[in-house]
Formats: sequence, C-alpha cells, structure tokens
Amino acid sequence: GSRRTVLVHANPLHDESGKLSGAVNVVMDITACKAAEDQLKDADRRKTEFLATLAHELRNPLAPIRNGLQIMRLASHDPAAADEARDMMERQVGQMVRLIDDLLDLARFTHGKVELRKERMDLTLAVRDALEVSRPRIEESGHELTVTLPKDSIYVDADRTRLAQVFANLLNNSAKFTESGGHILLAVERQGSDVIVRVKDSGVGISQDMLAEIFDMFTQADRSLERSQGGLGIGLHLVRRLVEMHGGRVEANSQGVGKGAEFVVRLPIMLQSGRAPQHGAEEVLSSSQYRILVVDDNRDSAVSLAMMLKFLGHTTLTAYDGLAALEAAATFRPDVVLLDIGLPRLNGYDVCRRIREQPWGQTIVLIALTGWGQDEDKQTSKEAGFNFHMVKPVDPSALVKLLAGLLLTPA
Repeated sequence: GSRRTVLVHANPLHDESGKLSGAVNVVMDITACKAAEDQLKDADRRKTEFLATLAHELRNPLAPIRNGLQIMRLASHDPAAADEARDMMERQVGQMVRLIDDLLDLARFTHGKVELRKERMDLTLAVRDALEVSRPRIEESGHELTVTLPKDSIYVDADRTRLAQVFANLLNNSAKFTESGGHILLAVERQGSDVIVRVKDSGVGISQDMLAEIFDMFTQADRSLERSQGGLGIGLHLVRRLVEMHGGRVEANSQGVGKGAEFVVRLPIMLQSGRAPQHGAEEVLSSSQYRILVVDDNRDSAVSLAMMLKFLGHTTLTAYDGLAALEAAATFRPDVVLLDIGLPRLNGYDVCRRIREQPWGQTIVLIALTGWGQDEDKQTSKEAGFNFHMVKPVDPSALVKLLAGLLLTPA
C-alpha cells in the first residue's frame, strides 16, 4: 500500500533483419535515492533561508548603533540624550554578541567539542544568573514577570554557565514572542528525583504541527514577516542539546496559535551529600592601578579600549603590530598586556612567546583578545604563554572584574 518512485528503462531488441523482436525492460526502485535528494534540497533551502536570516539579524543592530553615534555627535549639549543613545547602543551590541555566541555554540555542537564543567551546585544560582541576563529585555518589552523558587536548595550536577544559558534562552524566547504587556512565569519545583523548571508565557503560541519540530535547527514557530521577531532559529536547538548533555529533557507545550507556550526542563537531582561550592561570594577586588599595553591592528579598537582603561585609572599605551608591541613592552614594562592574535609583522602567539623569553616578561599578565573562541584556540593561547583568553567583543565589566582580581604588585 506504499507509494514508490521507480526508474523505468526499455531497450528494444531487433533480429538480424532489423525487425523488432522484443525488449528488455529494467525497473529500478529509486525511492530511497529520491528521498535523499529531497532531503538535500530541503537542507539547501534551509541553509539559504538561514544565511538570509543571519545577514538580516546582523544588519538590524547596525542601524541603531550608527544612529546612536550620530546622536552622540549632535547631542554634546544634551547629556541625557547622549546617555540614552549609549544605553541603546550597548543593548544592540549585546544582541550581536548573543547571535555570534549562538553560532559558535552551534559549530561546537556540530563537531562534538562542547564540554561541560559540571559540579554540585544549587540550581537556583543558574536561574538567578539567567534572570540577570534576561530581565532587561523582559522589562523593556513591558512584560510582567513572576518567579517562583523553592524554599530549600535543590542540588544538581551541572555546568552553571551552560544551565544559565538554557534558562536565559527560554526567557528571551518568551519575551520575544509575547506582545508588549504580556505575562511570563518562571517556576522551579521538585518532583520526586527530578527538578522541573517551567517557563510559561501569554505569547503567540505554537501550532500543533510545529510542536514536534520546534527544537530542530533553524526552526521558528512563525516565519511570517508580520510575526518576525528576529533570531536565527537555533536557540531552542541549543537548549535541547544542553539539557540532554545534563541528563535531562525539555518539552514544549501550547494550546495553539495565540494561546501562549510553555517550556518544561526536567533535570535529575543530585542526591549525594557533600558541601556545595560557594559561588555567591565574590573575590576580593583589588583597587590597584596597572600599566597596561593594548595591542590591536584595529586602531579604533585599541584606542577606545585604552581610553576606557585610562578612565578607570590605569596607565595605558597602544601598539598596532607585533614588532611594535615587543618594542613597547620592552620600554613600557607593563603589568598587563591585552594582545590581539591576528597582528601584522608578527602574530600575537609569537609576541607572547618572545615576551615570555625575557626576564622582565615572566611576571607580566598576558591576556589574549581575539575573535577566535573555540576550545582549541584557547588551548593554543595557553600553550603560547597567555594567562587568559577573552573573545571579542570583550565585555567591559568582565575585563574590569578580571583586572580587579589579579592582585598584582604594580610595576
């Protein structure tokens, strides 16, 4: 009763006089080949759609960033307008960083290079981290957020950063697909040997035919332009992969279009006794001011970063190629070097190695600043002699926190 696709080929047979005497007919079942061909066509279509969406999503933040620069140029007499423009630009840069991070994660998953740094931890720590990331977007959209957390700690064997990424992706997804003034609920509860995290919204909902594939790569519940809310269609795919790597599962529920959606993450509880690591206490921050050499062949990037560090009280110097960086380090004798990898004349790895060869270079803190953030890139920078590896664009608060925690003796 199944439908098959076949290829039929007929070869006529003739006798010595040339008269048709018969035929050889070959019938080949090519159903599997045809299915594979259709899958390739579908994959190619999805790839084309994804590339078009990627270009669109990367262009979107550029317009307000460019507008913000113009506003700051024109509003020198209006500090409030300049501050508003800066806040807007920071949000848009954050959006671009999230898009690029998702792409890098997708590449890591594809090549099986995602490793979790698991430890016994209170699940609510990851939830609070996610809320810190997502709350500004939720408030900007005018949504009402309700959070319900358990009174007692629930411990799981998990990577805190990756688990926070899961919950933040779900919260951002709800904020994105819920019309302004909607309701979002995040609830954590224990069910037997599992912990359940629910993210429920009053948004556009999911049609029944989409529920089965909502976690597939490059899938969005509503592709229509009037419902377009941005994104690459990979956030939920990453959510599922990360949850499964933690030994859990995630599911989506919805009563249909216009009736909201609910995402449920189920994770196994860690029942072993033991002292949980203390993540809440921050390191004692150093108030030391350092001599910092900033090296980047992108002059705007180097100058702006050095300017920011100077405003924070550090003494800074810039260099724009590898050999100039070596000369500057030898004379300036910095405490810290923020070093780009892709430099002209001498790349950042070789600059780092040569600095380490010098007696005065043994105690310098070398921080790699690069657009390459794969695990092998971090390993290469470590082998070259770098102390830290930070991916561009660097979060200023993360850099400030890193510098504050060095506890160096300034030169």
